Amino acid sequence: MTLPAPLRPLPGPDQPGVAAASARLRSLGVDPMAWSNGPGDRYAEHEHTFAKLLVCAEGSITFLVGSGGDAATIVAGEGFEMPAGIRHAAVVGPTGCTCVEGHRR
Repeated sequence: MTLPAPLRPLPGPDQPGVAAASARLRSLGVDPMAWSNGPGDRYAEHEHTFAKLLVCAEGSITFLVGSGGDAATIVAGEGFEMPAGIRHAAVVGPTGCTCVEGHRR
């Protein structure tokens, strides 16, 4: 997995599945929340006031990060931390995705 700055890979094993992703995020001190989207769904460009820790549990999703829209595609088991205030958009992969995320202030 190659991530554009300022995304940072999450420590821990890259294991697929909601249970594994939730356990990984709990081990990093955040409360996990799962969500799913269908193939090709899109999130418009936005930013958050918190750091987002995210693991793709099933399928794949591509994040377009920063003003250049640098692409970061993650598949089941892979995850990253995105600092607060980073502009990003996202496009769900061809089989949909289920992700688990947690937030840090």
